[in-house]
Amino acid sequence: MKYLLTGLGNMGPEYDHTRHNIGFEVLDALAGQLQTSFKHESLGDLAEAKYKGRSLVLLKPSTYMNLSGKAVRYWLTKKKIPQERLLVVVDDLNLPFGQIRLRGKGGDGGHNGLKSISQLLGNNRYARLRIGIGRPEYPGEQVNYVLGHWTKEQEALLPQIVKRAAEACLLFTSMGLQHAMTKVNAS
Repeated sequence: MKYLLTGLGNMGPEYDHTRHNIGFEVLDALAGQLQTSFKHESLGDLAEAKYKGRSLVLLKPSTYMNLSGKAVRYWLTKKKIPQERLLVVVDDLNLPFGQIRLRGKGGDGGHNGLKSISQLLGNNRYARLRIGIGRPEYPGEQVNYVLGHWTKEQEALLPQIVKRAAEACLLFTSMGLQHAMTKVNAS
């Protein structure tokens, strides 16, 4: 069984360690845990690994957030992976900082990366691991907030959050969506 685990973010050093790139950070942690590394391929950086008898394809799209769907659709097709074995790891303004939620489908919640994936797949029936980044203090500051760096307090807690999210990705591949949701969403 083959799975596509996609972390959303933006390529380039100016986006490193920003809230919007937590999907990339989770995939980097996962690659480290699985002892694999990313190579630049068409439309993104790709790493492959085995885990509990499953083949995992890790993708960090290089298309920028707003065009993430292009990379996801390309790699699902190229690797012949069914959509039900796709997991998208994404930042979420609508969840408190550090909260993690696994869902089997849903709306984009205003997230342009999810919007692009849903448009190019033609539906929103794909799993997503949403990682809460909290909200900016004042309305209208969302863009600067998501593209901004973590506070010192958040940064101190980030390694544990990233580790929990990486574990949730592995649960999705080894236990299936329903069992993984029960376990991930309970914590």
